[in-house]
Amino acid sequence: MQIKEYIDYISAVRRYSPRTKELYTEILKDFEQSAQPLTSTGIRNYEVELMDTRKLGARTVGLHLSVLSGYCKYLMKKGGLSSNPVRLVSRPKEEKRLPQFYRADAMQEYFSATEHNADEEALEFLLSLPPADNTAQELYSRRLRRLIISMLFNTGIRRSELISLNIGSLNRGRRTMAVRGKGDKMREIPLVDRLYDEILLYLSAADHMQGSVSGSETPLLRTPKGARLYPVFVDRAVKEELADAEGFTGRKSPHVLRHTIASELLDEGTDLNSIKELLGHSSLAATQVYTHNTIERLKKVYDNAHPRASKKGGNYGDQD
Repeated sequence: MQIKEYIDYISAVRRYSPRTKELYTEILKDFEQSAQPLTSTGIRNYEVELMDTRKLGARTVGLHLSVLSGYCKYLMKKGGLSSNPVRLVSRPKEEKRLPQFYRADAMQEYFSATEHNADEEALEFLLSLPPADNTAQELYSRRLRRLIISMLFNTGIRRSELISLNIGSLNRGRRTMAVRGKGDKMREIPLVDRLYDEILLYLSAADHMQGSVSGSETPLLRTPKGARLYPVFVDRAVKEELADAEGFTGRKSPHVLRHTIASELLDEGTDLNSIKELLGHSSLAATQVYTHNTIERLKKVYDNAHPRASKKGGNYGDQD
């Protein structure tokens, strides 16, 4: 199997993220170690092993097959395969899951409760302290974690997109942010005034803690040690910030914040195409899943408030 060559291709040409590259490598190595041939029969046997022996879920198994399919298409282009054997293998049916989201009032309460970590007064106090001071380090960490939440929620960007942002991604004249999404596609996201101001205050804090930087390729958000953020750091920041906040149940992850702003925009009447552009979806079908959330909420309102929804409610019939 030409795994290394394929991984180099998706990294250099397709510009897949480091995490995706790692995931693809793991799956392809796993298939190679299964000693199954790269045929429809071999892939079907591998699928059975994943489901029946390892007890993996339908979604995970589907991911394995998708990775194998992409690899087979690559081999076809190189002349190593005449057809894609994965296309002859039936994929396990996945149970459709609606995107999780946080309540609007919970988000508002979080931002109100943490406003002091992002304001000018806290910045002035931070700037009065030497960078090595423990209090300064803590104030910087709080400001950074709050900004991570603010950017993920207000812009709807993915975790990988947040990590890849550079100083040059910020257009101060237009108050926009250039984001490199999946498939190396660029999109421009407008920044609301409060978020824009919060970013500028954070950059002042970062310059004080780590020395002033001006290079366009310098990471926009940086760890307390001055390094670019990484996936585990972002995940931990989200969990720490929302762990004790009121109204946050279930998963506490960057992606749920992305779902939340999409759902809120839809509830406010924003058209699907605009939400699609904001989120960087390649097709409208990926965005339409949020309409199901709205329908589910409407059903709950209907059941709780409509006079004929309850079994005990009156029967009004059809009246003129």
